[in-house]
Amino acid sequence: MYDEISRLILYGDLKKDSVLYQMGELFRRFDSGEYHTGQGKALLIQDIYTQVKRLLVIATNYGFDDNLWHNYLTFLLITDKNPFSLTCEKVGASEGSVNRFAKNDFHVFWNLFHYDFRAVESALGINCFSILSNYKAIEKKELMYNKNVSEKVRTLSARLEQARDEEDFFRSVTDFYHDYGVGMFGLNKAFRIAETDNRGITFLPINNMEQVMLDDLIGYEIQKKKLIDNTEAFVQGRKANNVLLFGDSGTGKSTSIKAIVNEYYDQGLRMIEIYKHQFQNLSDVISRIKNRNYKFIIYMDDLSFEEFEVEYKFLKAVIEGGVETRPDNILIYATSNRRHLIRETWNDRSDMENENGLHRSDTMEEKLSLFHRFGVTISYSKPSQQEYFHIVTELAAKAGLSLSREELCAEANKWELSHGGISGRTAQQFVNYLAGQNGTLS
Repeated sequence: MYDEISRLILYGDLKKDSVLYQMGELFRRFDSGEYHTGQGKALLIQDIYTQVKRLLVIATNYGFDDNLWHNYLTFLLITDKNPFSLTCEKVGASEGSVNRFAKNDFHVFWNLFHYDFRAVESALGINCFSILSNYKAIEKKELMYNKNVSEKVRTLSARLEQARDEEDFFRSVTDFYHDYGVGMFGLNKAFRIAETDNRGITFLPINNMEQVMLDDLIGYEIQKKKLIDNTEAFVQGRKANNVLLFGDSGTGKSTSIKAIVNEYYDQGLRMIEIYKHQFQNLSDVISRIKNRNYKFIIYMDDLSFEEFEVEYKFLKAVIEGGVETRPDNILIYATSNRRHLIRETWNDRSDMENENGLHRSDTMEEKLSLFHRFGVTISYSKPSQQEYFHIVTELAAKAGLSLSREELCAEANKWELSHGGISGRTAQQFVNYLAGQNGTLS
């Protein structure tokens, strides 16, 4: 195994603490016969078990099953960002000399897929690799692992198991790169960012984003249509605008954006959630994603600024007005309970000027200009009582509740009086309560 791993070229930049690198070192020790001396055998077995445990941790985090060794190797292949894999993400497999290096590496991975562990197990008196190759995972809830990643890895792993040679490997892996991309952007829908020790940023996958679709949001058809039209233009490479969804709380603004990402994920749409205190990192975020073959929504939830906060200046520069043009594969979608995102005070009006009969306040213009930099603004207003009752009855039907409309409306009316007033969120909370009571009224 050590000799095979040492032949990797494009995929050979393995971290020394990676499982594959460590496994290569362990099998080098085995092949050299070092384990015959002193406590060498016990130490070698202990070190092998350490890596087996690490494989099990990875398998648990991603919901791997069946052949964990194959799943792990597949995971490495589809998360390794190198010149070849990144090129395949953008244009697919093309003719070029780099393909010879790639096929060399795929021949190595083909051999690793078919590595015979029996000699090691027999010599050391262990059977852990046999168990890993036919593993039956304990069934667990989807929230405990990243189902999206798991399904893609296991599907490709099964396909690679059937590959006859490196040519089959080449076709299968490059097809995956073209369809889904490479790295965590290819496997996940949504991300947050975090600062690293060296003051850079890293992207953290949001493993289990709510699986809501636009049809799950009852009402607001005009608003959803505007959002769909803009997003479809974006993912199809046509001109599109940054979007601000504003209005009353609990009306479905954030839900609409989550749903739009779920709807268009298969067309290459990804979302990066960023918080107000991270706006200073916006330029860094954009520089990291502008050359990837995806469409990115930078999502800002509950966007608003107090008069003493200046983070909005970072946002204004990024949206429009900076020296560098915003890349075509990036849009900003934000939600806010305020139409005017920056709180306006009476002091803002103290610098009024009178010119040709018109009043102008520079401070007010500075604050209002952020709102006008969103090309599409969509208003989500509180539903009327009849619209509220309609949302309740539709959600109840989806939940399989059998109460009559009259009963639902009467109880929904009582519920909203003590739970924050009329809104789609209140309706959903009421239906959740009923479902928790098995559809009975107490």
